[in-house]
Amino acid sequence: MIILDELKVEMTGYRKNVEELGEVLAIKSAREEVAKLQEEAAAPGFWDDLENSQKVLQRTKQLENKIAGFEKMESRLEDIITMIELCMEEEDPDMEAEIVSDIEKFKADLEAKNLDTLLSGEYDKGNAIVTIHSGEGGTEAMDWALMLYRMYNRWAERKGYKVELMDLLDGEEAGIKSATISISGENAYGYLKSENGVHRLVRISPFDASGRRQTSFAAVEVMPELDDNLNVEIRDEDIEMEVYRSSGAGGQKVNKTSSAVRLRHKPTGIVVSCQTQRSQYQNKDYAMKMLISQLAKIKEQEHLDKISDIKGVQKHIGFGAQIRSYVFMPYTLVKDTRTGYENGNITAVMDGDIDGFIHAYLKSLSHGTLNQ
Repeated sequence: MIILDELKVEMTGYRKNVEELGEVLAIKSAREEVAKLQEEAAAPGFWDDLENSQKVLQRTKQLENKIAGFEKMESRLEDIITMIELCMEEEDPDMEAEIVSDIEKFKADLEAKNLDTLLSGEYDKGNAIVTIHSGEGGTEAMDWALMLYRMYNRWAERKGYKVELMDLLDGEEAGIKSATISISGENAYGYLKSENGVHRLVRISPFDASGRRQTSFAAVEVMPELDDNLNVEIRDEDIEMEVYRSSGAGGQKVNKTSSAVRLRHKPTGIVVSCQTQRSQYQNKDYAMKMLISQLAKIKEQEHLDKISDIKGVQKHIGFGAQIRSYVFMPYTLVKDTRTGYENGNITAVMDGDIDGFIHAYLKSLSHGTLNQ
Protein backbone atom coordinates (compact mmCIF):
# COMPACT_ATOMS: atom_id res chain seq x y z
CA MET A 1 0.00 0.00 0.00
CA ILE A 2 2.90 2.31 0.80
CA ILE A 3 4.30 1.75 -2.69
CA LEU A 4 0.95 2.59 -4.28
CA ASP A 5 0.73 5.79 -2.21
CA GLU A 6 4.17 6.81 -3.46
CA LEU A 7 3.26 5.98 -7.04
CA LYS A 8 0.10 8.07 -6.83
CA VAL A 9 2.05 11.08 -5.55
CA GLU A 10 4.69 10.59 -8.25
CA MET A 11 2.22 10.25 -11.13
CA THR A 12 0.11 13.16 -9.92
CA GLY A 13 3.27 15.23 -10.12
CA TYR A 14 3.61 14.24 -13.78
CA ARG A 15 0.53 16.33 -14.56
CA LYS A 16 2.80 19.36 -14.40
CA ASN A 17 5.27 17.71 -16.77
CA VAL A 18 2.55 16.96 -19.29
CA GLU A 19 1.19 20.49 -18.99
CA GLU A 20 4.66 21.92 -19.67
CA LEU A 21 5.01 19.59 -22.67
CA GLY A 22 1.75 20.97 -24.06
CA GLU A 23 3.09 24.51 -23.74
CA VAL A 24 6.35 23.65 -25.49
CA LEU A 25 4.50 21.85 -28.28
CA ALA A 26 2.16 24.85 -28.60
CA ILE A 27 -0.91 22.61 -28.52
CA LYS A 28 -3.28 25.55 -28.01
CA SER A 29 -1.92 27.29 -31.12
CA ALA A 30 -2.06 24.00 -33.03
CA ARG A 31 -5.77 23.62 -32.25
CA GLU A 32 -6.43 27.17 -33.41
CA GLU A 33 -4.50 26.59 -36.65
CA VAL A 34 -6.39 23.36 -37.33
CA ALA A 35 -9.69 25.22 -36.96
CA LYS A 36 -8.55 27.84 -39.49
CA LEU A 37 -7.30 25.21 -41.93
CA GLN A 38 -10.58 23.32 -41.68
CA GLU A 39 -12.45 26.53 -42.49
CA GLU A 40 -10.20 27.04 -45.50
CA ALA A 41 -10.81 23.46 -46.66
CA ALA A 42 -14.57 23.96 -46.40
CA ALA A 43 -14.53 27.18 -48.43
CA PRO A 44 -15.86 27.17 -52.02
CA GLY A 45 -13.18 26.68 -54.67
CA PHE A 46 -10.77 25.02 -52.23
CA TRP A 47 -10.02 22.19 -54.67
CA ASP A 48 -9.44 24.55 -57.61
CA ASP A 49 -5.81 24.91 -56.55
CA LEU A 50 -4.83 21.25 -56.10
CA GLU A 51 -1.26 21.98 -55.03
CA ASN A 52 -2.36 24.33 -52.27
CA SER A 53 -5.20 22.05 -51.15
CA GLN A 54 -2.73 19.15 -50.74
CA LYS A 55 -0.44 21.33 -48.62
CA VAL A 56 -3.38 22.41 -46.44
CA LEU A 57 -4.50 18.82 -45.91
CA GLN A 58 -0.96 17.66 -45.16
CA ARG A 59 -0.45 20.45 -42.63
CA THR A 60 -3.82 19.70 -41.04
CA LYS A 61 -2.93 16.03 -40.67
CA GLN A 62 0.45 16.86 -39.11
CA LEU A 63 -1.16 19.17 -36.55
CA GLU A 64 -3.96 16.72 -35.78
CA ASN A 65 -1.42 13.95 -35.21
CA LYS A 66 0.55 16.17 -32.84
CA ILE A 67 -2.60 17.12 -30.91
CA ALA A 68 -3.80 13.51 -30.77
CA GLY A 69 -0.41 12.34 -29.50
CA PHE A 70 -0.44 14.92 -26.70
CA GLU A 71 -4.05 14.17 -25.73
CA LYS A 72 -3.19 10.48 -25.60
CA MET A 73 -0.40 11.25 -23.11
CA GLU A 74 -2.86 13.21 -20.97
CA SER A 75 -5.40 10.39 -21.09
CA ARG A 76 -2.83 7.70 -20.28
CA LEU A 77 -1.64 9.61 -17.22
CA GLU A 78 -5.16 10.01 -15.87
CA ASP A 79 -5.89 6.32 -16.54
CA ILE A 80 -2.79 5.33 -14.57
CA ILE A 81 -3.77 7.53 -11.62
CA THR A 82 -7.28 6.06 -11.69
CA MET A 83 -5.88 2.52 -11.78
CA ILE A 84 -3.64 3.27 -8.78
CA GLU A 85 -6.64 4.54 -6.79
CA LEU A 86 -8.69 1.47 -7.78
CA CYS A 87 -5.85 -0.87 -6.84
CA MET A 88 -5.52 0.82 -3.45
CA GLU A 89 -9.15 -0.05 -2.78
CA GLU A 90 -9.06 -3.63 -4.10
CA GLU A 91 -5.46 -4.55 -3.14
CA ASP A 92 -4.98 -6.60 -6.32
CA PRO A 93 -1.32 -7.79 -6.81
CA ASP A 94 -1.87 -8.51 -10.51
CA MET A 95 -3.12 -4.97 -11.04
CA GLU A 96 -0.05 -3.62 -9.24
CA ALA A 97 2.26 -5.34 -11.73
CA GLU A 98 0.22 -3.96 -14.63
CA ILE A 99 0.38 -0.45 -13.16
CA VAL A 100 4.17 -0.59 -12.78
CA SER A 101 4.49 -1.74 -16.39
CA ASP A 102 2.19 1.05 -17.63
CA ILE A 103 4.14 3.65 -15.66
CA GLU A 104 7.44 2.55 -17.21
CA LYS A 105 5.96 2.78 -20.71
CA PHE A 106 4.42 6.17 -19.95
CA LYS A 107 7.73 7.58 -18.73
CA ALA A 108 9.56 6.28 -21.79
CA ASP A 109 6.97 7.76 -24.15
CA LEU A 110 6.98 11.08 -22.30
CA GLU A 111 10.76 11.23 -22.60
CA ALA A 112 10.45 10.57 -26.35
CA LYS A 113 7.90 13.40 -26.64
CA ASN A 114 10.25 15.71 -24.77
CA LEU A 115 13.03 14.77 -27.17
CA ASP A 116 10.79 15.91 -30.02
CA THR A 117 10.94 19.40 -28.54
CA LEU A 118 14.71 19.41 -29.11
CA LEU A 119 14.10 19.43 -32.86
CA SER A 120 14.41 23.18 -33.25
CA GLY A 121 16.61 23.33 -36.35
CA GLU A 122 15.41 25.15 -39.45
CA TYR A 123 14.67 21.92 -41.32
CA ASP A 124 14.11 19.48 -38.43
CA LYS A 125 10.32 19.27 -38.77
CA GLY A 126 10.42 18.36 -42.45
CA ASN A 127 11.16 15.41 -44.70
CA ALA A 128 14.57 13.85 -45.31
CA ILE A 129 16.54 12.60 -48.29
CA VAL A 130 18.83 9.72 -47.35
CA THR A 131 21.65 8.48 -49.58
CA ILE A 132 23.68 5.36 -48.81
CA HIS A 133 27.07 4.77 -50.50
CA SER A 134 29.07 1.56 -50.24
CA GLY A 135 32.68 2.16 -49.22
CA GLU A 136 35.79 0.08 -48.75
CA GLY A 137 35.21 -3.66 -48.79
CA GLY A 138 34.11 -4.59 -52.32
CA THR A 139 31.08 -6.89 -52.57
CA GLU A 140 30.88 -7.10 -48.79
CA ALA A 141 30.57 -3.31 -48.55
CA MET A 142 27.86 -3.28 -51.23
CA ASP A 143 25.91 -5.89 -49.25
CA TRP A 144 26.39 -3.73 -46.15
CA ALA A 145 24.97 -0.71 -48.01
CA LEU A 146 21.90 -2.80 -48.90
CA MET A 147 21.49 -3.85 -45.26
CA LEU A 148 21.51 -0.19 -44.19
CA TYR A 149 19.04 0.64 -46.96
CA ARG A 150 16.65 -1.98 -45.56
CA MET A 151 17.24 -0.78 -41.99
CA TYR A 152 16.14 2.77 -42.78
CA ASN A 153 13.14 1.53 -44.75
CA ARG A 154 12.02 -0.56 -41.79
CA TRP A 155 12.63 2.30 -39.35
CA ALA A 156 10.45 4.55 -41.52
CA GLU A 157 7.71 1.91 -41.59
CA ARG A 158 7.78 1.76 -37.78
CA LYS A 159 7.30 5.53 -37.64
CA GLY A 160 4.48 5.49 -40.19
CA TYR A 161 6.54 7.53 -42.65
CA LYS A 162 6.27 7.37 -46.43
CA VAL A 163 9.34 6.09 -48.29
CA GLU A 164 10.03 6.76 -51.95
CA LEU A 165 12.99 5.34 -53.86
CA MET A 166 14.67 8.06 -55.92
CA ASP A 167 17.81 6.36 -57.19
CA LEU A 168 19.47 2.96 -56.92
CA LEU A 169 22.69 1.58 -58.39
CA ASP A 170 23.15 -2.19 -58.07
CA GLY A 171 26.41 -3.90 -57.13
CA GLU A 172 28.06 -6.17 -59.67
CA GLU A 173 27.64 -9.38 -57.66
CA ALA A 174 25.39 -8.45 -54.73
CA GLY A 175 24.14 -5.51 -52.73
CA ILE A 176 24.11 -1.92 -53.98
CA LYS A 177 26.69 0.70 -54.80
CA SER A 178 24.33 3.47 -53.74
CA ALA A 179 20.69 4.27 -53.10
CA THR A 180 18.72 7.43 -52.41
CA ILE A 181 15.34 7.47 -50.69
CA SER A 182 12.96 10.23 -49.69
CA ILE A 183 11.43 9.74 -46.22
CA SER A 184 8.35 11.88 -45.63
CA GLY A 185 6.82 12.57 -42.24
CA GLU A 186 6.92 15.06 -39.40
CA ASN A 187 10.41 15.37 -37.86
CA ALA A 188 11.93 12.92 -40.35
CA TYR A 189 15.01 15.07 -40.95
CA GLY A 190 15.32 16.02 -37.28
CA TYR A 191 15.62 12.36 -36.36
CA LEU A 192 17.64 11.11 -39.31
CA LYS A 193 20.31 13.83 -39.23
CA SER A 194 21.88 11.72 -36.47
CA GLU A 195 22.59 9.03 -39.08
CA ASN A 196 24.84 11.21 -41.24
CA GLY A 197 28.33 9.70 -41.39
CA VAL A 198 30.26 6.48 -41.90
CA HIS A 199 28.84 3.19 -40.60
CA ARG A 200 31.24 0.28 -39.96
CA LEU A 201 30.37 -3.42 -40.20
CA VAL A 202 32.37 -6.29 -38.68
CA ARG A 203 31.25 -9.85 -39.48
CA ILE A 204 32.15 -13.18 -41.07
CA SER A 205 31.59 -12.40 -44.72
CA PRO A 206 29.19 -14.71 -46.60
CA PHE A 207 31.20 -13.84 -49.71
CA ASP A 208 34.48 -15.15 -48.31
CA ALA A 209 34.98 -18.88 -48.86
CA SER A 210 37.61 -18.93 -46.09
CA GLY A 211 35.10 -17.66 -43.53
CA ARG A 212 37.31 -14.82 -42.41
CA ARG A 213 36.10 -11.86 -40.41
CA GLN A 214 35.91 -8.69 -42.49
CA THR A 215 35.39 -4.99 -41.88
CA SER A 216 33.34 -2.94 -44.32
CA PHE A 217 32.18 0.65 -44.52
CA ALA A 218 29.21 2.54 -45.91
CA ALA A 219 28.50 6.26 -45.81
CA VAL A 220 25.08 7.71 -45.10
CA GLU A 221 24.23 11.25 -46.21
CA VAL A 222 21.10 12.87 -44.83
CA MET A 223 19.69 16.04 -46.37
CA PRO A 224 16.55 18.02 -45.59
CA GLU A 225 13.95 17.95 -48.34
CA LEU A 226 13.35 21.62 -48.93
CA ASP A 227 10.12 23.37 -49.77
CA ASP A 228 9.55 24.08 -53.46
CA ASN A 229 9.08 27.73 -52.61
CA LEU A 230 12.61 28.08 -51.21
CA ASN A 231 14.53 30.57 -53.27
CA VAL A 232 17.91 29.00 -53.97
CA GLU A 233 19.76 30.42 -56.94
CA ILE A 234 21.78 27.97 -59.03
CA ARG A 235 23.16 29.21 -62.34
CA ASP A 236 22.37 27.09 -65.40
CA GLU A 237 25.99 27.23 -66.54
CA ASP A 238 27.05 25.59 -63.25
CA ILE A 239 24.98 22.46 -63.98
CA GLU A 240 26.16 19.58 -66.15
CA MET A 241 23.42 17.06 -67.01
CA GLU A 242 23.84 13.48 -68.18
CA VAL A 243 21.01 11.15 -69.21
CA TYR A 244 21.16 7.36 -69.16
CA ARG A 245 18.93 4.31 -69.08
CA SER A 246 17.50 3.48 -65.69
CA SER A 247 17.03 0.00 -64.27
CA GLY A 248 15.36 -1.63 -61.32
CA ALA A 249 16.98 -3.86 -58.72
CA GLY A 250 18.90 -6.73 -60.27
CA GLY A 251 18.91 -5.09 -63.68
CA GLN A 252 15.19 -5.56 -64.16
CA LYS A 253 12.74 -3.13 -65.76
CA VAL A 254 15.33 -1.53 -68.00
CA ASN A 255 13.88 1.48 -69.79
CA LYS A 256 14.13 1.57 -73.58
CA THR A 257 14.70 5.32 -73.41
CA SER A 258 17.32 7.28 -71.50
CA SER A 259 15.10 8.79 -68.82
CA ALA A 260 17.44 8.66 -65.83
CA VAL A 261 19.19 11.93 -65.01
CA ARG A 262 22.52 12.69 -63.34
CA LEU A 263 23.36 16.29 -62.40
CA ARG A 264 26.82 17.59 -61.54
CA HIS A 265 27.31 20.94 -59.85
CA LYS A 266 30.57 22.14 -61.39
CA PRO A 267 31.73 24.59 -58.65
CA THR A 268 31.48 21.98 -55.90
CA GLY A 269 31.69 18.66 -57.72
CA ILE A 270 28.49 17.46 -56.07
CA VAL A 271 26.73 14.77 -58.13
CA VAL A 272 23.09 13.70 -57.71
CA SER A 273 20.95 11.36 -59.79
CA CYS A 274 17.39 10.11 -60.08
CA GLN A 275 16.03 7.25 -62.17
CA THR A 276 12.77 6.16 -60.55
CA GLN A 277 10.33 8.59 -62.18
CA ARG A 278 8.54 7.92 -65.45
CA SER A 279 10.02 10.70 -67.51
CA GLN A 280 13.34 12.46 -67.94
CA TYR A 281 11.65 15.72 -66.93
CA GLN A 282 10.44 14.26 -63.61
CA ASN A 283 13.82 12.70 -62.88
CA LYS A 284 15.56 16.01 -63.55
CA ASP A 285 13.09 17.79 -61.27
CA TYR A 286 13.77 15.33 -58.44
CA ALA A 287 17.52 15.47 -59.01
CA MET A 288 17.45 19.26 -58.87
CA LYS A 289 15.55 19.10 -55.58
CA MET A 290 18.26 16.82 -54.20
CA LEU A 291 21.00 19.15 -55.40
CA ILE A 292 19.33 22.19 -53.83
CA SER A 293 18.99 20.28 -50.55
CA GLN A 294 22.68 19.35 -50.63
CA LEU A 295 23.80 22.91 -51.28
CA ALA A 296 21.43 24.46 -48.74
CA LYS A 297 22.61 22.02 -46.07
CA ILE A 298 26.26 22.86 -46.75
CA LYS A 299 25.45 26.57 -46.73
CA GLU A 300 23.84 26.22 -43.30
CA GLN A 301 26.61 24.07 -41.82
CA GLU A 302 29.38 26.27 -43.16
CA HIS A 303 27.56 29.45 -42.07
CA LEU A 304 27.80 30.93 -45.54
CA ASP A 305 25.80 33.89 -46.81
CA LYS A 306 25.20 32.57 -50.32
CA ILE A 307 25.14 29.26 -52.18
CA SER A 308 27.81 30.63 -54.49
CA ASP A 309 30.22 30.81 -51.55
CA ILE A 310 30.49 27.00 -51.51
CA LYS A 311 33.82 26.07 -53.06
CA GLY A 312 34.62 22.42 -53.70
CA VAL A 313 33.12 19.31 -52.17
CA GLN A 314 32.85 19.81 -48.42
CA LYS A 315 34.40 17.36 -45.98
CA HIS A 316 31.11 16.44 -44.33
CA ILE A 317 29.60 14.96 -47.49
CA GLY A 318 32.45 12.49 -48.07
CA PHE A 319 33.83 9.59 -46.10
CA GLY A 320 35.21 10.45 -42.68
CA ALA A 321 35.48 9.00 -39.20
CA GLN A 322 32.93 6.32 -38.39
CA ILE A 323 29.96 7.29 -36.26
CA ARG A 324 28.76 3.78 -35.44
CA SER A 325 30.06 0.20 -35.43
CA TYR A 326 27.91 -2.87 -36.04
CA VAL A 327 29.69 -6.00 -34.81
CA PHE A 328 28.23 -9.42 -35.69
CA MET A 329 31.31 -11.48 -34.73
CA PRO A 330 32.88 -12.51 -32.34
CA TYR A 331 30.07 -10.91 -30.29
CA THR A 332 26.98 -8.90 -31.24
CA LEU A 333 26.96 -5.20 -30.46
CA VAL A 334 26.03 -1.92 -32.11
CA LYS A 335 27.81 1.07 -30.57
CA ASP A 336 27.69 4.76 -31.43
CA THR A 337 31.15 6.28 -31.14
CA ARG A 338 29.78 9.80 -30.55
CA THR A 339 27.41 9.15 -27.67
CA GLY A 340 28.58 5.79 -26.31
CA TYR A 341 25.05 4.41 -26.66
CA GLU A 342 25.00 0.69 -27.48
CA ASN A 343 22.56 -2.12 -28.17
CA GLY A 344 23.45 -5.82 -28.10
CA ASN A 345 20.34 -6.89 -30.03
CA ILE A 346 21.83 -6.39 -33.49
CA THR A 347 18.93 -8.21 -35.18
CA ALA A 348 16.45 -5.67 -33.81
CA VAL A 349 18.69 -2.78 -34.87
CA MET A 350 18.95 -4.06 -38.45
CA ASP A 351 15.16 -4.43 -38.38
CA GLY A 352 14.83 -0.68 -37.81
CA ASP A 353 15.09 -0.35 -34.04
CA ILE A 354 17.41 2.68 -34.04
CA ASP A 355 15.40 5.13 -31.92
CA GLY A 356 17.74 4.58 -28.97
CA PHE A 357 20.69 5.84 -31.02
CA ILE A 358 18.68 8.78 -32.35
CA HIS A 359 17.49 9.81 -28.87
CA ALA A 360 21.00 9.53 -27.41
CA TYR A 361 22.30 11.76 -30.21
CA LEU A 362 19.61 14.42 -29.62
CA LYS A 363 20.26 14.41 -25.87
CA SER A 364 24.01 14.78 -26.36
CA LEU A 365 23.43 17.52 -28.91
CA SER A 366 21.24 19.51 -26.53
CA HIS A 367 23.62 19.01 -23.59
CA GLY A 368 26.71 19.86 -25.63
CA THR A 369 28.35 16.51 -24.83
CA LEU A 370 28.50 15.08 -28.35
CA ASN A 371 31.84 13.59 -29.40
CA GLN A 372 32.49 14.73 -32.97
